[in-house]
Amino acid sequence: MAKPPKRRDPLSILADDPQGRSLGLDLPPGGVVRRSGRRRWGKEPEPLVWVSDEAVGVGALTAHRGPHLAAAGLQAVLLQDRAGLERWWQEREFAPERMSDPDDHHVEPVLRAFWSRVVPDPAEGEEGEEIIAPFGRDWPGLAMTAPSDGPESPDGPESPDGPDGPDGPDVPEDPEVAACALADELIERGWLPAPRLALVPSRRAADVPTALGWGGPTNYEADTALISVVLRSWEDRFGARLVALGFDELHLSVAAPPPTAALALPVAAEHFAFSPDNIWQGCGSIRAYTEEAVIGSGHWSFWWD
Repeated sequence: MAKPPKRRDPLSILADDPQGRSLGLDLPPGGVVRRSGRRRWGKEPEPLVWVSDEAVGVGALTAHRGPHLAAAGLQAVLLQDRAGLERWWQEREFAPERMSDPDDHHVEPVLRAFWSRVVPDPAEGEEGEEIIAPFGRDWPGLAMTAPSDGPESPDGPESPDGPDGPDGPDVPEDPEVAACALADELIERGWLPAPRLALVPSRRAADVPTALGWGGPTNYEADTALISVVLRSWEDRFGARLVALGFDELHLSVAAPPPTAALALPVAAEHFAFSPDNIWQGCGSIRAYTEEAVIGSGHWSFWWD
């Protein structure tokens, strides 16, 4: 019996068909970026990611983050230049071969290990304690999500009308709708002044950094699979979706952010463990960061110095 033809990698198809019409896509002008390494036996290195030639605008993620893309096994995200590092994705910045498999890790031990790296030394005294208050040096555990019938109030039961008015709590957004809306907002507000559309072969958006071998957090954590493990958990608990990557920054949409301080404080602790520069070089404490960047926020951003 003849073997069925081997299914081609979607990026190999895009190398020959850059607009993706054979995959049911209608992409802007662009092309594949190949893995680093030498040619073998005259063959080009394998393609790693498809990237648009020019910056895309509002509506780009909505237009291309659809069922045809999912059927092809691709995830659409935005890549953003940084001053002095324009088109950094073309400079052999990716190293997927150095990353482990996210399936080999679990979020709780990953975040516990991260937390142990960043908690202040006891010698720092009250100043160090204030950074992580109300938590101590022990890992506080994973944050809980808001109950489906509305957020719990730290001051007692909600009024009969519910926390969001006479109609009760807001229904969480569809995560993909929230992702596309945030992409448009970041472009409109200048957070992403010249983003490129990128297509990455990955089962879920959380795994994109690992599939690329993205090196953004290298000065903190060189194995991006551990970053993906945390992103997977945030996908499941908060409806988070990866929207954009910069050279050393990451933007997530959040469809179901924690609505109260009580629920948001443990999330802020996870953020501190995941990306301590958000607090060390930001608002200075977990309490302040909770108020500024977590409660009800549909946009979580991270960067590593």
